[in-house]
Amino acid sequence: MRARAELGNAGHHLPDVLAPDLKVLFCGSAAGTVSARRGAYYAGPGNRFWPALAEVGLTPRQLAPEEFRSLPDYGLGLTDMAKGYAGGDAGIRRGHDDLAALRAKVQHWRPRVLAFVGKRPARALLGRSPDYGRQAETIGTTVIWVLPSPSGAARRWWSLAPWRALADYVETLPD
Repeated sequence: MRARAELGNAGHHLPDVLAPDLKVLFCGSAAGTVSARRGAYYAGPGNRFWPALAEVGLTPRQLAPEEFRSLPDYGLGLTDMAKGYAGGDAGIRRGHDDLAALRAKVQHWRPRVLAFVGKRPARALLGRSPDYGRQAETIGTTVIWVLPSPSGAARRWWSLAPWRALADYVETLPD
């Protein structure tokens, strides 16, 4: 059994789910209101995160939001950019994003890929509006990827194609 960390400091709505040798660390903006209330990532109605993971083969079946702690069993982890905030992206202010903490997590745990779940958290880190897919920037040896938000509120921008491309890339990674 490998070591894992759930870093749930006071004021944090959902704990990070981190482990050594992750293939992908997913990073969202912040816990949504429903997710914070249920204590589970991507728990809002209409959120496509869990179906997308199964559909592209990153998990063998569709997990329930309450199963988020099992993601390291599949080489996957979870964090958010604004750990002390819960709600929609529109309410996130400049001081909510903790870029230093995200960089420290990536440098410590060294996931193969840091996959931003939506453009807003990627824009906060990269300082530019990114396209979906693999980015030129890295954090150490960690590749940065940007995915469309699976939130029901972002449905008009939804596409599974960048999620499939990420899964295809992960398949090429050596063990």
